Amino acid sequence: MTPRTTTPSATPTPTTAPPALVTDDGPRARFGDLVAAEWLKTRSLRSTPWMYALTALAVIAFNAGTAYDHYKYWYQYDEHGRESFIANGSPLMDAFTGNAAMVMVLAVAAIGAVSITGEYGTGLIRTTFSAVPARRSLMAAKALVLTVVTTVFGAFVALASFASTQAILSGRDASISLAYPGAVRLVVASALLAPVAALAGLAIGAVIRHTGGSVIGCVVVLLLLPMVLSDRRHLTAVLQHTLPFSAWERLSASDLHAAVLFPWTVSGAWTVYALWALLASTVAVFAVHRRDQ
Repeated sequence: MTPRTTTPSATPTPTTAPPALVTDDGPRARFGDLVAAEWLKTRSLRSTPWMYALTALAVIAFNAGTAYDHYKYWYQYDEHGRESFIANGSPLMDAFTGNAAMVMVLAVAAIGAVSITGEYGTGLIRTTFSAVPARRSLMAAKALVLTVVTTVFGAFVALASFASTQAILSGRDASISLAYPGAVRLVVASALLAPVAALAGLAIGAVIRHTGGSVIGCVVVLLLLPMVLSDRRHLTAVLQHTLPFSAWERLSASDLHAAVLFPWTVSGAWTVYALWALLASTVAVFAVHRRDQ
């Protein structure tokens, strides 16, 4: 009898499982969440509301002070001067003065710059980008929140300035209403000057990334360039017209005072506002997206 031989059963050899694909299954931050986070940052900083409040007080005080000077020295003008005060559009010029516009531009641009340079200075930006790698979306949310807040701020300051100055001038029967030619345009242009300046400050801050240098950059670009560029030559006048403060001067000027050597249109000034806001937002978004942290 032939002995049965048993074949040893094949023992299973351990196999290595294929490496699992690394996927990010966690919930991604929605744009609404980013906007909410940026709004939380804005209102949680104690310095930000104070900066807005002091800026509003300074701007309204500048405008009201100019109107009060006309009220106080009203009777020092001759009869013809008093009669031509309204006809020449002087109450409209008192409603939002150039000095007040300069204060608002500088302050709001600084707020826009600090909104990004402050995060770089404290190192919070690293934590922010680690939590939200989508830098473009994050910066777009920051720009959106800044635009909304400064637009509301600008509208409040512009309307408060118009109301306070005309209330002062009404004591001499020299006030105007919003129905006066150019009054609504002045209020809207002064209100929208705030978000344009804030977005410009945000862009400058995103490029320079240092608070002091960014504030200096805001002063040079937004305030010094319009003063340096002369409006007596065609080339420099055209370059001056491309700046937001010069656009505000065109929009705020009464048609009776708008005569210049190289005139430009109201629609051109509105276009400058829109292009500056769009360009500044784009620079801020892509400067942070492309550069190393």
